[in-house]
Amino acid sequence: MADRQDRRKKGNRNREKDSEWQERVVQIRRVTKVVKGGKKLSFRAIVVVGNERGQVGVGVGKAGDVIGAVKKGVADARKHAVSVPLTKANSIPHRSNGIAGGAKVMMRPASPGTGVIAGGAVRTVLELAGVQNILAKQLGSSNPLNNARAAVDALANLRTFSEVARERDIALEQLFAR
Repeated sequence: MADRQDRRKKGNRNREKDSEWQERVVQIRRVTKVVKGGKKLSFRAIVVVGNERGQVGVGVGKAGDVIGAVKKGVADARKHAVSVPLTKANSIPHRSNGIAGGAKVMMRPASPGTGVIAGGAVRTVLELAGVQNILAKQLGSSNPLNNARAAVDALANLRTFSEVARERDIALEQLFAR
């Protein structure tokens, strides 16, 4: 009896961890595969998950039904989640560019009160990452999957001032003196 209650508590704890993550479906496409007997229909879902506190991921799921594709996309997105360093103004510490396929994304930090100035899949990625003040621009492709992946690439390339100082083996104050 006590063992069953312990299991129940553990299950609830996992659900609480899962509930802090938000999921947004960026795109659902019906895709077909031509086989000997005709065409086989399936669905592809592009999903972005994030906890709005500096972690975000983009995933793709394919299944015979939409719900299954979204579930697989969420699992893939959690697997490929990255951490984003945020400033006190809930912006990014410096400019960053990301590339995925033919899509390029340019990001610039913004002052408090600016909001998220971005479009399409990039906006979804930034909102779920917890970024509140940023300027972003999609360049090149308009493909939502590549733009979302380029946004995650740009966020993954960000470094904090303390990380840069540690890499250069100098004090944080010396970094600003140069």
